[in-house]
Amino acid sequence: MDSTTEMLARSIGARVKQERQARGWTLDQLSGHSGLSRRMVVNVEQGSANPSVGTLLRLSEALGLGLPALVEPGTPKQAKLTRSGEGAALWHGDLGGRGMLVAGTASPDVLELWDWTLMPGERHSSSAHADGTWELLQLLAGDVTIHVGSQVFALACGDALSFPGDVPHAYLNAARGPARFTLTVFEPGTSATHQRRATAP
Repeated sequence: MDSTTEMLARSIGARVKQERQARGWTLDQLSGHSGLSRRMVVNVEQGSANPSVGTLLRLSEALGLGLPALVEPGTPKQAKLTRSGEGAALWHGDLGGRGMLVAGTASPDVLELWDWTLMPGERHSSSAHADGTWELLQLLAGDVTIHVGSQVFALACGDALSFPGDVPHAYLNAARGPARFTLTVFEPGTSATHQRRATAP
């Protein structure tokens, strides 16, 4: 990990540990609620792992938080400015692409704003998010193919797509040049979803 990624991993780990302890949970309990192995939870809390977006989503859902609050807790009802390039880079493609979380809101209804770049040949696949999640994407440069369940959409520069995020989906750049898009993710009732799952028999 480079120094920036290492600092982010340590910050996320500290936040996960803080939230887990605030709930009086053991590592095994957080592992059970999130569906992650105990070893993964330990590695995240220690900042020794560079967790995937999927891992962070599982942890944030288990804790009843939005992903933005897990990555960078903010002060409620206070404006927050993120300068260009200062977001949290949570996905790094093998060929130089990047998924950067640039803004977000706190639970219960969470909005995330992302800045994505996919290099030629890169693909990011995502498992289904929480029930009721929606994603809104607008392509700013290049071409990208979006898979939503069994549907496939080819987008050109300027095109936009809204789709349910509670089914498996993927973003693919099969073109010769880089693709860049903004992505907004809406996840309703994060805390309520967690409470239902935590109390389920």
